Amino acid sequence: MLRITGGTIYDPANGINGEVRDLYVEDGKFVSSFTGGRTIDATGLVIFPGGVDVHTHVAGGSINFARAMTPEDHRRTQAFIRSQTRRSGLGGMAPTTFATGYLYAGMGFTTVNEAAVPVLSARHTHEEMADIPIVDKSCLVLMANNEIMLDLLEAGEYERAKHIVAWHVWAAKAYGVKAVNPGGVAAWKWGKDANQLSEPVEGYKNTTPGSIVTSLAKIIDELGLPHPIHLHCNNLGAPGNITTTLETMKHLEGHRAHMAHLQYHAYGGDDWDTMKSESAQLAEYFNAHPNMTTDAGAVLFGDTVTITADGPWQHLLYKLTGRKWGNLDVENETGCGIVPYSYRPSNLVNAVQWATGLELLLLIDDPWRVFLSTDHPNGACFWRYPEIVQLLMCADFRKECMAGLPPEIMNRITLPEINREYTLYEIATIMSAGPARALGLQQKGNLGIGKDADMVIYHSDKDIARMFGHPRYVIKRGEIVIEEGDIRETPDGSEYLVKPSFDPGTDEFLRPLFEDRYCMSFENYPVEMERIERPDLQQCITTE
Repeated sequence: MLRITGGTIYDPANGINGEVRDLYVEDGKFVSSFTGGRTIDATGLVIFPGGVDVHTHVAGGSINFARAMTPEDHRRTQAFIRSQTRRSGLGGMAPTTFATGYLYAGMGFTTVNEAAVPVLSARHTHEEMADIPIVDKSCLVLMANNEIMLDLLEAGEYERAKHIVAWHVWAAKAYGVKAVNPGGVAAWKWGKDANQLSEPVEGYKNTTPGSIVTSLAKIIDELGLPHPIHLHCNNLGAPGNITTTLETMKHLEGHRAHMAHLQYHAYGGDDWDTMKSESAQLAEYFNAHPNMTTDAGAVLFGDTVTITADGPWQHLLYKLTGRKWGNLDVENETGCGIVPYSYRPSNLVNAVQWATGLELLLLIDDPWRVFLSTDHPNGACFWRYPEIVQLLMCADFRKECMAGLPPEIMNRITLPEINREYTLYEIATIMSAGPARALGLQQKGNLGIGKDADMVIYHSDKDIARMFGHPRYVIKRGEIVIEEGDIRETPDGSEYLVKPSFDPGTDEFLRPLFEDRYCMSFENYPVEMERIERPDLQQCITTE
């Protein structure tokens, strides 16, 4: 039992905005009261629900590919010291599994969502997620370029396609569905891309990126998955892609959707020389359409490594930068590209990207619908979130940072005109309560009675980055895991998954297709339930 007294609480899920209250924890849950137990005096301290990262890349084949491609990053990164509670490991842009858990918990995050998993590597992904301590995890299966599903949509067999999507979610033991560059990765296997939503995907006559987006969004809603379609739009990172993004959003009307790393899809201009931010136009449309949520995918200056299933974009980035490049083809499903990258304030394109992410966070008016992220590690590493919080809460600090940008950028961005400063209540929303709600994780991001006792206790500090980077306590299901920067305990987190309903005959339909198309036998393809350590099966909610 644990009592926390005198803390100033920010709990948006329950409308508590800076009120001094006591919290009581028993058996890992918040309770109304009790006597006895340990007491933490939190007088003068700030209490948030544990952080929830709705979009990150922390486990699986792609992150391992990045680790292998960037040994120089590990060499310049200090190793974690082995102790009674910590295992030796490396940080860097693509940290090892246990270092990932330490670093997330060290900022007060207690739940993370791995945003891109092909079924063919899902078994490995779950092995890695099980090895990430402290935080709870979920993952999203990649489906927007699955050839079996696309063939069925091409043939007009929507109901069969819906069963195939549900089957793949369960086969991967995933929590939801990720759509990356719909149709574009399938086209990349032919050396092509899918830049126009209305043009057929290479190899198909009727199936377009737009029809894939609409069909998948509808399928996910009908299956009742807790989290909506998690969509990485076509034309990632390209000047002028605002047109594609807005058109994609129109294809989503009438359906729930989560727009991934929207910063990378908010550009105007005709080419790299004229690239500019179109965040104001995008935010205006987004604000008027409450069916959508988004994570910012904010960029911070410095070195990182880009990882995405969007192979065509990664090849373009390699051509633009001349940096080393890796590409993987995941047969019949998706792809993967890796390119190390450096964001520089002197680079006009990078400066636009930096400003655009902040603009979206500041111009989208509802903090319940826009969430803190860097699309780790693409825009920056996740442990730099406190820097973004400082930029959001302090307009003067933003102006200081803008002073270091090229002067010619000022007529290409909106940031100099924005004076909004986030409150602590809004930060608690974008960092915890909002992403938990968007994921459909009702036990998370909430300090209410009966909810999981995940919370972070901060020193009240005028240095915002220091405040959010060095919590006084981090508590996971009632257990103190971080105390004044020291790891006290490393409990194992749960893995969230769903089992949507599908036709029992789906196995027999798929078996001959696997024999024809896959190198892996059908029986070895689905992840066995016994391989999932500490599974937490969430319910699908359907209206049928």
